[in-house]
Amino acid sequence: MAGAMNTVGLLFITAISLDRSLPFFAHASNFNKPHSHTGKVEPFQPGDPKIKLDGKAKSILKAGKPYQTQVQTGDSGRGLVVQDVNAPTHVVWGRILDYDNYANMVPKTIDSKNYRIVPHKPTKANNFLEKEIYTRMKVGFPMLKLEFFVRHFLYIQQHKSLTWTLDYMKESDFDDSCGYWYIVPHPDDPEERTRLYYSVQVGMFDWVPKFVVDFMSSKALTDATAWVKKYSELEWAKAKKEGTAHTTPQPKAKEPMFALPAFGKRKREEEERLAREAAERAAMEARDEANKRRSLVTVRAGWRRYVLVSVVLVLTAYNAIMFFGDQHEQSQ
Repeated sequence: MAGAMNTVGLLFITAISLDRSLPFFAHASNFNKPHSHTGKVEPFQPGDPKIKLDGKAKSILKAGKPYQTQVQTGDSGRGLVVQDVNAPTHVVWGRILDYDNYANMVPKTIDSKNYRIVPHKPTKANNFLEKEIYTRMKVGFPMLKLEFFVRHFLYIQQHKSLTWTLDYMKESDFDDSCGYWYIVPHPDDPEERTRLYYSVQVGMFDWVPKFVVDFMSSKALTDATAWVKKYSELEWAKAKKEGTAHTTPQPKAKEPMFALPAFGKRKREEEERLAREAAERAAMEARDEANKRRSLVTVRAGWRRYVLVSVVLVLTAYNAIMFFGDQHEQSQ
């Protein structure tokens, strides 16, 4: 009986593992193909989330713990975490933007690498966007690894914020994702402490196990602020020990005298306009391609469920046969 159960368990785990490897079972990320849509969840907007912290919330933060609340977005609410950090804001931003080093800091992250950075001139027309950072990330769970491509929007100077969505020009293992950081000096100690706000929304495909969905939608909130707090405070303590601590970011070296002059305002605006038009055309092409593939994805998902149910039924029957066989041998 025990041997039969172990065999069935092993076969069932094998079936789950095959779920990601067989071509008609599961979605797979692809750097060279567009995502199946151009956005389902509503993106976050940069700026102050306007969360009022009462006495209870402040007590939780003073104890060094994260405070969880809700932020209203459209007709629904999203979870938001507030965390106090014993390090200046520029140190905190340094940890958050160190994407190439996420595998050494962020729980469940096994790989992270920027593949494109687009600087912008902050203007009212682009809501004072400073930079776009495109990052390829991979997270790992037991028997499952998920790869996804993120497009970050940096608004530090004007909005003290970072927002992100998926890069819909790449095919991700997440159905959709968007998120938000808001980083400000701590009201009680603005030079050496920081108060950060974090929220994220993730949509997963139906083939992703429930424990992964639960982690990405709930535990990931407090895990995110915890690692930022930990590594920011370590970085600040190290800087103090080495005598290199500064409460404000140090200015960058001046451009050399022979640097090329900046382009005129009109030319920059024209380049931004052409870039926006190119992005819109690419998004329309990706949307058309996604519509063509959507019916195929539906068929694949149906086949996957059918085969998995069939495997479970066969294994159940096998287990029953082994059980009654053991009972018959014992009776003899």
